[in-house]
Amino acid sequence: MQSEKTKIRFSMVNASIVLFKSNFEEIEKLVQSLRKVELIDKIYLIDNSPTQSADFNHLPAIYIYNNKNMGYGAAHNIAIRKSIEQNAEYHLVINPDIIIEPEVISKIAAFMNNNTIIGHLMPKIFYTDGQIQYLCKLIPTPFDLIFRRFLPAKWTEKRKHSFEMRASGYNKIMNVPYLSGCFMFLRVKALKEVGLFDERFFMYPEDIDLTRRIHRKYQTVFYPEVSVIHNHAQDSYKNYRMLWTHISNMVKYFNKWGWIFDSERKKINKKFDSNEI
Repeated sequence: MQSEKTKIRFSMVNASIVLFKSNFEEIEKLVQSLRKVELIDKIYLIDNSPTQSADFNHLPAIYIYNNKNMGYGAAHNIAIRKSIEQNAEYHLVINPDIIIEPEVISKIAAFMNNNTIIGHLMPKIFYTDGQIQYLCKLIPTPFDLIFRRFLPAKWTEKRKHSFEMRASGYNKIMNVPYLSGCFMFLRVKALKEVGLFDERFFMYPEDIDLTRRIHRKYQTVFYPEVSVIHNHAQDSYKNYRMLWTHISNMVKYFNKWGWIFDSERKKINKKFDSNEI
């Protein structure tokens, strides 16, 4: 892959943030950070909250209130379709709880410009305390996403380390089959080819599904040359309602891709085990 040091050419980038009872100060800070990036054209705030907030209309962004909670992927799709209509080159899907320095976007765009084989990129991601988030993953099995949650951690630690690709060291550029949905820098051309978020998934597996589809035709890359901070709450570990949402949507995911028999998963995960990814 070519370096990001090549001179940045202009690339139209749109961004979308999905809101749900979101903290205004947190969103304001993120929008202001993104507005400092010359490459970013439009920022969409897609609000799934039960009530509308007039405060968001005062931000330098396009505020769209849905009057219902239509789900994470479906809400982002509203903005992604607009990026397609506007012939944007890239679309950034970003969580409200991301803290980002403006130069991150410019460096990513330069790297993507120089490597047109990349359809989706995720930077290195840290917790607020400086610890790394292990968000590069193999294509999951039902054990990884459902059953492991109900077993003692010491029984599943070895599999968890393998699933989260920790042996890689998280210190090199990698073509990864499953990248987190908290920060998805997407090539719009790739989305035109493989489709948008699958709206059957209300929340959680939409990022796995989209990364898999992009990975078939493009590289889906972990890029540790830049980083962001993610104030990750892991709501499904604290809230039984969210846990049910998590599990029910994972069932939909495995119904789509296969529970036991998933030949693509087997082939791709085997490549990583052989250090071929």
